[in-house]
Amino acid sequence: MKPWLFDILACPIDKNFPLKLYIFSFETKNIDFTNFIKVLENRNLEFIKQEDLIEISEENGNLLIKDTIIIEKTNLKNYLSLILLSIDELDNFSDRTDNKFSSKCFSIIQSQLKPKIQEFVKNLNPNQLNNIMPELYFLNKIKTETEIETGLLFCQKCNRWYPIIDTIPQMLPDEFRNEEKEIEFLQNNRNLLNQEFLNQDLKPFNI
Repeated sequence: MKPWLFDILACPIDKNFPLKLYIFSFETKNIDFTNFIKVLENRNLEFIKQEDLIEISEENGNLLIKDTIIIEKTNLKNYLSLILLSIDELDNFSDRTDNKFSSKCFSIIQSQLKPKIQEFVKNLNPNQLNNIMPELYFLNKIKTETEIETGLLFCQKCNRWYPIIDTIPQMLPDEFRNEEKEIEFLQNNRNLLNQEFLNQDLKPFNI
């Protein structure tokens, strides 16, 4: 499951949004996280633009942008508002992995990218867009090119939880869920969940 998918996932039972995401492991290799950080730090605009992650065009005098997060052409102001909303979704992430590289990337987004983009929005100048291109590139890479291998999605409204197994979120109605398999999943990952979480009236199964 790519982190970007979380931006649009709601509980299939009560339609509550957003959910809470607990990440247990990444399929993405450490070297990939490290390379994303290097590109951000080096700020090589030529390299960034060669990848065509962020498409910029002009129509009727309006600057339009789309990327792998905001997939439709959007004017600059609305685009950046949507980007900030996507960053805000990270408030609902809980990285329980022992991967210091993924944790560092999430921290960079919150502590560096978000305030820089917010400041850019305050003094919106399309001619200065290159100043935040490395930040936009980095966010796109983390959101759409990393893969969560195992984890858990949790609805705080109805207390239902949904496992992420082999990168696939298993978001089935209660009657189609495999009780034995999912309890085993909770047992195998209980060390990554605190007792307070497990003490809740989890649905449809608990240990």
